Amino acid sequence: MAKRWCLLPLAAVLLLLSFVPTVTEVVDSMSDCAEFLLEKTPPQVPGILEGGNILNQNRYKPICQTFKNKKRFVTLYDTKNKIPVFSAYKYRGEQQTGRPQTPWKIEPQLEEKNTSNMRDDGLSHQASDSDYKGCITKGFNRGHLFPNSHAFDKNEQLSTFTLTNIVPQAISFNSGSWSSMEQCIKCIMDEYCKDNNAVTKAYVVTGAIPNPSTDPNTKLNKRVNIPDKLWSAFCCYDSKKKKWIASAHWGDNVPDKPERKYLPTITLQKLQEELKIVAFPETQCPLQTTVSEFYKTQAKHCQCQKT
Repeated sequence: MAKRWCLLPLAAVLLLLSFVPTVTEVVDSMSDCAEFLLEKTPPQVPGILEGGNILNQNRYKPICQTFKNKKRFVTLYDTKNKIPVFSAYKYRGEQQTGRPQTPWKIEPQLEEKNTSNMRDDGLSHQASDSDYKGCITKGFNRGHLFPNSHAFDKNEQLSTFTLTNIVPQAISFNSGSWSSMEQCIKCIMDEYCKDNNAVTKAYVVTGAIPNPSTDPNTKLNKRVNIPDKLWSAFCCYDSKKKKWIASAHWGDNVPDKPERKYLPTITLQKLQEELKIVAFPETQCPLQTTVSEFYKTQAKHCQCQKT
């Protein structure tokens, strides 16, 4: 993540925001933006989202992330911790390369209307640009849950640059093992996630486990929770092999050690056992197998973990 995003003055960002054509929609239910969920079924996150129902609707807000009047992906946002619970999207390949230069966007519908609880910038239900001020010096940068590198085209890339799609992520973790995982899975999806019409299609959900501590050091600028862990899972139908394939990954949100070049590729069942996350409930996604079987054979060029 570029340093200048952490250092850009809030006033400059808000000025630029006025020219950004985005109308994000905070909706009532995950079903209102279900096209980004496999079989229109949201993940199960214990205590937050169970059986498709948001347990605390005052705190957790589903957002249809919309850019230029088109829905791009869906986020479940935690207004207390000021980070997303997860973002889910449909991977369709990539027509656009390179990282765009764009301001970070806010979601106006999450603004606090109670003036007694309002910050100077008028925001209290979401992270603001000022919350990330100086984040680089504190060892963190802005980690996408829906990475711009997985976006289909330029507009979809631009839509990922919203403060409701990012978390404070340890810098070397973000650019190291997590980035390697994103590149590996992108390559795997490009290779194997083809429907019967040879069109690339996969479903991805990526989330954050907040730090439960009340220690002020677990919050960026005393406002934004610094997640304890990040996780990601994908699932798709491989029409050539005529079967569903899936894998998951997770890692502690701490600086990478030299030996942590790759995150272990785990099964959806293992993700559920370790983090209690059911990424694709009641679908045909395999629970006991991963795509690591391809790493040494057909997908050598994907530069994934070789074990």
